[in-house]
Amino acid sequence: MNPTEKALWFVESHLPEAVTLDDVAQSSGVSRFHVTRAFGAATGRSVMGYMRSRRLTEAARRLAGGAPDILCVALDAGYNSHEAFTRAFRDQFGTTPELVRAQGSTETLDLVEPILMDNSLLTTLEPPRFETSRPFLIAGLGERYSCESSAGIPMQWQRFAPYIGHIPGQVAGVFYGVCLNGDDAGNFDYVVGVEVRDFADLPKEFQRVRVPARKYAVFTHREHISTIRRTINTIWNSWLPASGHEVADAPEFERYGPEFDARTSNGGLEIWVPVKA
Repeated sequence: MNPTEKALWFVESHLPEAVTLDDVAQSSGVSRFHVTRAFGAATGRSVMGYMRSRRLTEAARRLAGGAPDILCVALDAGYNSHEAFTRAFRDQFGTTPELVRAQGSTETLDLVEPILMDNSLLTTLEPPRFETSRPFLIAGLGERYSCESSAGIPMQWQRFAPYIGHIPGQVAGVFYGVCLNGDDAGNFDYVVGVEVRDFADLPKEFQRVRVPARKYAVFTHREHISTIRRTINTIWNSWLPASGHEVADAPEFERYGPEFDARTSNGGLEIWVPVKA
């Protein structure tokens, strides 16, 4: 079982319990950072967000079945008060626990069922090479994403396109997509940009990233950009756990060289994953 499969098994078998991200990571045999990144790559969800949605789904079923005490259902779902449970329930389903119980049905609710892993997401990787990068600077447009909202990244690249060739101090020929500042909820910053010689005179809307010198495992993705998720999923859920390397909590980035055709999205790219030396 890979880290995501272990995390799914642990979550589903401990739904009624007070489980933390540390518990999930320990059961998966990897760090908090690793399990958060691996779970998001494989499922498009954050691990703790998935657990919350699954608990609320099971709570909704109990309420629709006529559970007499909403507070007991709330406590079993991990909420300390009726009010907190109602807020979370409304955020998840757009209705209240009382209404679901009165209607005796979950037919109108968007329930979250247990995820079954799709092994077709896994692909055969070329062996990576290892490099110690020089320190360098990246500047460009940044956005904050969740696992669920990351489908918006292609539009971010489109918004960046008009700046290309007009960025002060730009080092031509290479573009970067940098993933950084990930948190336990699966949120992360993604910066689309270019290498620059310094941060002077940049557009005010640009974000600035300092990439330090460190060791990276460098993977080549040769297929169309639309299949990159399969490669990232394989790195985090297959290659890393079997490699003996431990991922570092540092910026990870995609490197698009001159061979990448931005018009067709063919030509390939590199994925640089930070690993501990």
